[in-house]
Amino acid sequence: MANRNLVAVNLICHFPPPHLPCQMGDDLMSEEVEIDPLGSRSALRTTEHIAVEGARLVQVVDGKGQMETRAVRHGLRSRFGRWVTGASMALAQVVGQRIKRQVKRRSREETMKIGGKSVSVKVRLNPRARRLIVKVHPSTGEIAVVAPSERSVNRALDFARAEEDWIAGRLAKVPAPVYFEPGNSILFKGEIYPIRLAPGERGGVWLDNDGAKPTLRVSGQREHAPRRIEDWLKKQARQHVSRRVQAHATALDVAPRRITVRDASSRWGSCSTSGAMSFSWRLILAPNFVLNYVAAHEVAHLKEMNHSSRFWRIVDRLVGREEAETAQVWLRQNGAELHRYMAQKPSRRQRTE
Repeated sequence: MANRNLVAVNLICHFPPPHLPCQMGDDLMSEEVEIDPLGSRSALRTTEHIAVEGARLVQVVDGKGQMETRAVRHGLRSRFGRWVTGASMALAQVVGQRIKRQVKRRSREETMKIGGKSVSVKVRLNPRARRLIVKVHPSTGEIAVVAPSERSVNRALDFARAEEDWIAGRLAKVPAPVYFEPGNSILFKGEIYPIRLAPGERGGVWLDNDGAKPTLRVSGQREHAPRRIEDWLKKQARQHVSRRVQAHATALDVAPRRITVRDASSRWGSCSTSGAMSFSWRLILAPNFVLNYVAAHEVAHLKEMNHSSRFWRIVDRLVGREEAETAQVWLRQNGAELHRYMAQKPSRRQRTE
């Protein structure tokens, strides 16, 4: 099945062995299963497999041999079998969360010239990194440099400057943002809806299918429209996600501990070992079959917290193999577009956090 390369973790050596099982790619963080919103379009540039000063042992390598520094995850259990005890798993999760908190604190902003213009670069320190990594987010255009220590930051920035042409090319492909303002058009369940202001009416936000062309209507003043539309979309996402999760959970005779919807930039859905599920509200912008697949994917993890053949048989049972593959292809080709839509232009502080 397309895009099923398992990201694996090896706690006892520098790199996982070459015979890793082929499952879903670039997914998983501590206690979570994630579906990479960027798919094969992820923009990542790394150095070779060389020792970098300050690096630690624990490493994560994706199916394409590119390295990311991330927390320990549930792939550990399926990779090493039943002998990985609950205590070991809990310890791995605690260590992963501690490292994530440290990394969050160890970040700052630098400025560099790209195409003759000054651009902001987010510098992140990750003591587990063994590569210098440069990333360009294909939706937001955020440039990030990952280095293992302060002593290697200058080297990482030099590496980024050497990739100026590559970065400029990626920035040129970043789609222009679409704001929730009257006159613009937005996606809803895979369909385009023009936004129309209805200042003299009540009702908040609703779909108007009476005219020749369906529209998204929003009441009240123009300045309140963006926030009202975003709140409405999030409410729709919560309702639709909850219904699909409950339907799939009933089919498998399982029960999620809780379901939350938020604006995650790195995953469409996640499921923790405790049964807590989280989904991106932006799934409501995609066609129904995409949201349905992501819901089924996460519910299947209540049975199999891995991406084994047993897991994929459960997903196929819930939505069918053809729909699952079609949804994966849709997200890989269109996922970045869903992050174009926003209530307002982010402030400088928001853009650099």
